[in-house]
Amino acid sequence: MKRLFTLLVLLGFALSMRAQIAPDKYWVQFTDKNNSPYSIGNPEAYLSERAIQRRLDYNIAIDNYDIPVNPSYIQAVAEKGATILNPSKWLNGVSVETSNPAVIQSIESLPFVQKVRVLEDDTIKHQIKEKMFLSDISLNESDNIDYRSHYGSAFPQINQLNGIDLHDMGYQGQGMLIGVCDSGYDYVDIHEVFADMYDNGRLLGTRDFVYKNGIVYTESSHGTSCLSLMAGNIPNKYVGTAPMASYFLCRTENVNSENVIEEYNWVSAAELLDSLGVDIISTSLAYLTFDDTQWNHVYEDLDGETCVITIGSEIACAKGILCVASAGNDGANEFPYISAPADGENVLTIGAVGADGQRAYFSSIGPTYDNRIKPDVMAHGYGVTVASPGEGAYYDGSGTSFSCPVLAGMAACLWQANKHLPASAIRDALRQNANNSSTPNNEYGYGIPDFKAALEMLSTEENDCFVINSLVSVFPNPSDGNAEIELKADCDVNVKVYNQIGMLLYNNDITKEMVSDLNAFLSDLNVGMYFIDVIGNNRKQIVKFVKY
Repeated sequence: MKRLFTLLVLLGFALSMRAQIAPDKYWVQFTDKNNSPYSIGNPEAYLSERAIQRRLDYNIAIDNYDIPVNPSYIQAVAEKGATILNPSKWLNGVSVETSNPAVIQSIESLPFVQKVRVLEDDTIKHQIKEKMFLSDISLNESDNIDYRSHYGSAFPQINQLNGIDLHDMGYQGQGMLIGVCDSGYDYVDIHEVFADMYDNGRLLGTRDFVYKNGIVYTESSHGTSCLSLMAGNIPNKYVGTAPMASYFLCRTENVNSENVIEEYNWVSAAELLDSLGVDIISTSLAYLTFDDTQWNHVYEDLDGETCVITIGSEIACAKGILCVASAGNDGANEFPYISAPADGENVLTIGAVGADGQRAYFSSIGPTYDNRIKPDVMAHGYGVTVASPGEGAYYDGSGTSFSCPVLAGMAACLWQANKHLPASAIRDALRQNANNSSTPNNEYGYGIPDFKAALEMLSTEENDCFVINSLVSVFPNPSDGNAEIELKADCDVNVKVYNQIGMLLYNNDITKEMVSDLNAFLSDLNVGMYFIDVIGNNRKQIVKFVKY
């Protein structure tokens, strides 16, 4: 990956270069999933309730891609002497490491092994991975920053997207789950900007796909900075675009080298995130050249179906996930084009602009090799305030790494308001309601989205469906015990109740005669925050309901 993170300041990356020579890493490709203990008819064995519900909500079939790798195949590979790293059910194989070539020869002889591919050769010189641009200004409270309104120094990016109205309407990411794939999250566990996320249980977990059983809070703060743009929540100082969403953090990128295994790591991580039921995956990574040049991507590879990470991204999109990716920082280079996975047809690819709305000079351009417009849309990525190493440190930096999470967080809020719609509808609405939508091009895409306009369009399009209007009322709200819902619509309505992390708890078509059953359900809920999603008579309403 050419790191899409661009701070000229020393961010204090705690790069712990490992003293020992690491064994080489390989990809073992299996021929099939025969005789698997898993089946399409029993998805509960490998998908969470939330993941299954996403498939049901958007009419997505459970298929062979969902079936895990045959565990007996993995066991047989391990018995040959290789250390198992990360299996991938979508690619039907497993990454392994070994320093013994005879082990690989033995694995190749297994009848269900199609091929073995070298992914990382430790003898090959490592790339220098950081691409630094701007700026060395530390943004601490003592610097007399003009913190504007509720959002503080994070105000420019949400204001540019016209997203404040969505927050004011209550759409701040509640119930949405965002997966983040990056290189490390140094200080996320102690930085002040994430305290609200921690205190309210919205960091649901982490997983390290680079180091077996590793801890993600090391080596790099690139993920820290990207996460702050979404999850940061210190009113009047720094509030991100999805401050009330829940998050799951994955390390897939190794900052100490550049090898194609990182694309495979990403696919394995995306599979985990899919199985957990995430709504959005934010990826501020891009892949083009590697330490072992035989794996370098050429322009012909950027066709949306060749690069491993792009293949994985397209499968994730097919599973109902909104995949958001940085365009890349090569716009001023000899090869100015987007990298993988930004070339994916269904990936929402984000370029960078400054606060003035002008394209940043480094923002990578399209078209893809098969002549599709990229990037899709633009967001603030030049001169952006981000969290950095330290318990309360902030810096100014630039890169499409930053425009990606800015947009991803805001997309979570738009989707929260229209959860009955698939990810593709959210992506299309952003394209259609951007400032260059009438003349999209390969430098600026469809432009900067107007999220308020997108919300209004989704609320009124197609026979005035889903106009925001009162279908029900809930009283008392908040409630310390019993609550009653009044059905105001003169028709049957569909009612869904979600908890704070988006798990579906109730789903039923009700009439006024059936409201008592719903009231009993609400009264039995435990203490917490819930979202009541009501659709009926071509209208839609979401009610936030709090039990204390």
